[in-house]
Amino acid sequence: MLDAVDDGLRWRTIGILGGMGPAASADFLTMLVGAVGAARDEAHPRILLDSNPHVPDRNAAVAFGASPGPVLAEMARRLVANGAEVLAMPCNAAHGWANDVCAVLPEDRVFVDLIAAGVAATLACAPRRVGLLAVGATHRLRLYHAPLEAVGVEVISPPADAVAALVARVKGGDTGPAARAAAGRLAVRLAEDGADVVLAACTEVPLVLDPDNCPLPFIDATAALVAAVLRAADMRPEARVAADLDRRNGMAGR
Repeated sequence: MLDAVDDGLRWRTIGILGGMGPAASADFLTMLVGAVGAARDEAHPRILLDSNPHVPDRNAAVAFGASPGPVLAEMARRLVANGAEVLAMPCNAAHGWANDVCAVLPEDRVFVDLIAAGVAATLACAPRRVGLLAVGATHRLRLYHAPLEAVGVEVISPPADAVAALVARVKGGDTGPAARAAAGRLAVRLAEDGADVVLAACTEVPLVLDPDNCPLPFIDATAALVAAVLRAADMRPEARVAADLDRRNGMAGR
């Protein structure tokens, strides 16, 4: 948690482009609030959440469907108009249109990139081969493949339809034992295929996969984004995020 939260702590206002999907955005917000470590309401940052489940489907968009870019840009404009200074988007696939968001931000606003945060958390584990759990758009746009392969890290994945089925279950509200078992089987398959770590690169995946049911060190890109957002939003010159903020990252299954 953040050290020494006191009355003098000041935060930049955080804006969240959410709703992709709603449960994943709620997980991000819950983690963000918990990571602050505040003892009183006034010590928390102001957070604006636009949970918009009507953003055009990212997987359809890469197959020549409607682009989510204009909707994401308008969400960013509205968040900024309402005071957001540090913006984040807890949806990996939507980062294929992150440039549309950045293009509408004033120079004094910051967009915290989920992909960059997830890659940094992954490379901190020094893997040779990463097991990637992601939806089709994230694969087709090579959002993680490109930066990881550029530094010599191999990326492997289970069958795309298996990941899509898992994500659909979670989006439908199923995060119970059966869904967790299905997620665990995907992680076991990645371990059998030689992965050194598992990277949860879809924000629904950590709702059913975590260090308790993952046989390999587990990288949660959502948790990495939380840490990066709080670093960007904390106005203290000495601000830092302690190691326990990233406790969901790099932990072997128990």
